[in-house]
Amino acid sequence: MIFAGLYNRAMLWAEHPKRERYLVGVSIFESFIFPLPTALLMIPMVIATPDKAIRLATITTIMSVFGAAIGYLLGWGAMSVIEPWIAQMGWLPKLESARAEFVTYGVLAVGIGAFTPAPFKIFTVTAGMLSMPFLPFLLVSLVGRAAHFYMIALLMAWAGPKMEPVVRKYIEWLGWAVIVLAVIGFIIHKYM
Repeated sequence: MIFAGLYNRAMLWAEHPKRERYLVGVSIFESFIFPLPTALLMIPMVIATPDKAIRLATITTIMSVFGAAIGYLLGWGAMSVIEPWIAQMGWLPKLESARAEFVTYGVLAVGIGAFTPAPFKIFTVTAGMLSMPFLPFLLVSLVGRAAHFYMIALLMAWAGPKMEPVVRKYIEWLGWAVIVLAVIGFIIHKYM
């Protein structure tokens, strides 16, 4: 049971006395290298402590934007080192897609990446690689990430504690459903 194990581990971290430190680390690294979305850690934390939803969303937002700045700088200064690793991870098609988005939409592509469940790291590194203006990059990252994390945190603070037993019961089905929907969304986006 893949998703139940991940969920249980996230719930343990959510109740850990140093949970905010874990959230800081994951939030920073998710913006430029870590493969799992920060929301997967923040959601159980908000469910465990709904009264701290705003605080957790604020920490997540600020640290995610800090990580985005690191991703930008990595893209700007070290693309020759990073691109082979991106290819090795299988993210090169996503990188090329992000490059196309930047040609078409400019710095607003960062906003799309910051708000949606898309891998934000691809957008942060690409912004640096393409030498996007830094201040607009930071501002759009801040607005997009804040909208993303505050929406999730407030929704989970409101509905999460009531939904937690249901989520726990159906976590495997929910996890696989998200993957199937993501694959369908990708296929529709890519081929239609």
